[in-house]
Amino acid sequence: MTRNSFFAAPVCPAKPAANKAPVHTHRVAAQAPWSGVVKRGQSIRIIDLDGQQAVDTLFYRADAFGERYSSQDTVRVQGAAYVTTGTRLISNEGHLMATVIADTCGRHDTSAGACSCESNTVRFGHHTKYLHACRENFVLEVTKHGMSKRDIVPNINFFMNVPIEPSGELAIVDGVSKPGDYVELRAEMDLLCVISNCPQINNPCNGFNPTPIEVLIFPGDED
Repeated sequence: MTRNSFFAAPVCPAKPAANKAPVHTHRVAAQAPWSGVVKRGQSIRIIDLDGQQAVDTLFYRADAFGERYSSQDTVRVQGAAYVTTGTRLISNEGHLMATVIADTCGRHDTSAGACSCESNTVRFGHHTKYLHACRENFVLEVTKHGMSKRDIVPNINFFMNVPIEPSGELAIVDGVSKPGDYVELRAEMDLLCVISNCPQINNPCNGFNPTPIEVLIFPGDED
């Protein structure tokens, strides 16, 4: 498989798969994880069915999991704090993993990370220690592919509204996504996508009410 570097020749432009039938459709229940392979040239569309639902997402190179999404490199290369149409997702080896080709929401975070039982306890009190969290979802899902919690890295939070305060601190506030909003990414290498449909109920990232999402994978031009 060809590995695309950000510094290599430009990737051919892509358009949303408006008139193509998906090769895979999956409804991810509220608070649940999901994972699937997106082949190079295919696109993955994540739909926020009811609005205001954060979708924590990780990407790994499908044939070498040691190469995975890097939030730091993605922010550095874009020179922008948020993910939206045109954003290039960069791996920890500096290669282009995916390109955002459509976005009806316009605001996706890649700095706040995933909730965990430990962070819930610190932020919201000991009574939240045993509530389900995204990190636990990620652990459940990556173990299906032979990885462990050590392979979980800073992620993208699709549809999560995290403004940067004048002090430089991150705030988690009400999401701006509407029912049916979606983000679509074209895979620039074969990818394993791992999703935690965020179960958080202690802050407004999900409107305090986690809801289902839908994942569609569309064929590429060569499929």
